[in-house]
Amino acid sequence: MSSKLIILRGNSGSGKTTIAKLLQNELGSGSMLVSQDVILREMLRVSDEANNPAVQLIYDLCMYGSKIGYTVILEGILIKQKYGTMLKKLLEDFDGQKHVYYFDIPFDETVRRHAAKPNSHEFGEKEMKEWWQDKDYLELEGERIINESMSQERIINFIKSP
Repeated sequence: MSSKLIILRGNSGSGKTTIAKLLQNELGSGSMLVSQDVILREMLRVSDEANNPAVQLIYDLCMYGSKIGYTVILEGILIKQKYGTMLKKLLEDFDGQKHVYYFDIPFDETVRRHAAKPNSHEFGEKEMKEWWQDKDYLELEGERIINESMSQERIINFIKSP
């Protein structure tokens, strides 16, 4: 089995989770989705602060996927300042193909997209502005950019054929 790591990063409301779920559904068996929000909010119930335990758990889950030969889809805001060191180590240690994508979507568009989500009542534009990281690229060779003009279908195809 050949493992693959697909990292989807970007600001809140940029479309990462939607694309990650569609991609996993399309890939089917042999794929796993590691969601930063699920780990932070549901599994560990911790705040997204520097050195929180989610950082290590994300790494460990992704490495488990590598060990069993799965395609691992890691998605989240994954701010470079908090997660960059771990992400770079993950990219070094993961055995298999590795692809990094950054959703570079303008703030106004992320607010519009967030308003259409079922959890839009949980937070709003004010919080999104506080969390906003403009062009938070990892600055790695091969990091690919997803922009607001790309349809869901085009993004899925873009990811499936790097």
